[in-house]
Amino acid sequence: MAASAHAARRRPAPRKTRPAPRRSPSRIKWDRLGRIALTLVLAAILYSYLHPTISFFQTYTGAGAAKAKRHQLLQENRALHERIKSSKDQLVIEREARGQGMVAEGETPTVTRGLGG
Repeated sequence: MAASAHAARRRPAPRKTRPAPRRSPSRIKWDRLGRIALTLVLAAILYSYLHPTISFFQTYTGAGAAKAKRHQLLQENRALHERIKSSKDQLVIEREARGQGMVAEGETPTVTRGLGG
């Protein structure tokens, strides 16, 4: 009997009060807001990569053009060096100088007009 009297005196644990359910649903749709925020962050990240990407492609194409120009100038340089090697003769040097309009030391330069057809 003592056990049953002791059990009768026990009180049940007090119930935790729960908040009342909301009367109206939330007007903010958090899942949609999260997707929009993530989309905006992704767009900002992609935009931040845009300028470096454009700059990379401009540099890449510019390097190709510079290589082509370099090869052209190297060929021209080789041709000029060949002309220098072949023009060791004094007559060749004098003919080239006269072709460029130069006169020898002690000569009087003259201009003749009206001979061209």
